Amino acid sequence: MAYDNQNIFAKILRAEAPSFKIYEDDKTYAMMDIMPQTKGHLLILTKEEAETLLDLSVEGAQACMATAKKIAPALLEVTKADGFILSQFNNEIAGQTVHHVHFHLVPRYIGQKVERHGRVKGDMDEIAELGRQIAAAIQ
Repeated sequence: MAYDNQNIFAKILRAEAPSFKIYEDDKTYAMMDIMPQTKGHLLILTKEEAETLLDLSVEGAQACMATAKKIAPALLEVTKADGFILSQFNNEIAGQTVHHVHFHLVPRYIGQKVERHGRVKGDMDEIAELGRQIAAAIQ
């Protein structure tokens, strides 16, 4: 399947759609997930036009991991999470809902249930405020 440059993440990267950006560099873009599985759920997008991990360059994959390592400490500091999950889905059967490579950084809290992926929109004011705090804490 050819890459669809009209997907919501491509539009966000072109500033044609809004997002709660927390970090950006020349190869990646990190933002709050508006359908969080837990408080502080983030997404890391590649800036490459890649639908799945198999379409992403090695450099693009490395850049996404470098961004995850850069922002995870700020995420843990701000949310006081006990740990986090880093995941990436490929194709619908695996749970991919937007066909643009992205990684989920999902904080985990002892005793808290993780919601299913992409089911319920969160409180936008809370997400925006948390995003501002995380962005400010990134070193």
